[in-house]
Amino acid sequence: MPDWFGLTPGDQVTPQYAVALALIAGYWLWRVAREAGRRLVPRVSWWTVPGLGLLWLTPVADVPALFGLGAALLLLAEFWPGAFRPARERPAWAWPLVGVLTGLALLALDAARGGTEAAVVVALAALLAGLGGLSAALYRERPRSRTLGLEVRFAPVQLPEWPDLSVTLTERGAELVNVSGKPLRLAGWSPSGMNAWLRVRTEAGTPLNTLHAGQAAFLPLNERMGGVRVWYMPTHRRAGPCLFRADWTPQAYADQRVLN
Repeated sequence: MPDWFGLTPGDQVTPQYAVALALIAGYWLWRVAREAGRRLVPRVSWWTVPGLGLLWLTPVADVPALFGLGAALLLLAEFWPGAFRPARERPAWAWPLVGVLTGLALLALDAARGGTEAAVVVALAALLAGLGGLSAALYRERPRSRTLGLEVRFAPVQLPEWPDLSVTLTERGAELVNVSGKPLRLAGWSPSGMNAWLRVRTEAGTPLNTLHAGQAAFLPLNERMGGVRVWYMPTHRRAGPCLFRADWTPQAYADQRVLN
């Protein structure tokens, strides 16, 4: 079996065990990057680095107790309520970069000259900690979707040539469905002929700021209302506020309709 930086996989660290540890490390880096998009940086989550180091040392040192201690540190780093904390400012990237370069340099020296098992663990820990620090420092904050308000109600609106929404009358009101194939940011709605401004909600009453493709919303209407107006902003094309209009003969006056 070939040596991995002085370690014999067949006798000490098997390839399957090394791959499992690499997957755990990759998951941790992904989680750090994901939380960085929410302006959160690692706190207790840093215990992942020594935890993985102890798991690597377990077969090398042939001390089973190290496995339990390393696993405990991983669980602590994953499930502790304070695993991440809000970032008051963008974390520095210089020291994480030093950790990455140090880890790579130590691995190169171990590969060229041969090193001890402890040196390999230190090199891998420095590399992992540096990558985690860079993931937290070089984040890009996710744009937050601002809730649309009355500024859309009184702004110039567009009437799309092809409607993005469809409406179906039900016993309790009307069902509004997104037929555009893309998410739509909802501003508000009003029954036709009324100066109202209502939030679009689900049938359970939950407010909807975004109506995803194929998703339905519920508009409470009575039998005397003959139409709806819905203001929204498309996300799949560059456009200003849009208005969806639908009119029909109210059910209360259906028997009085006269066709010319």
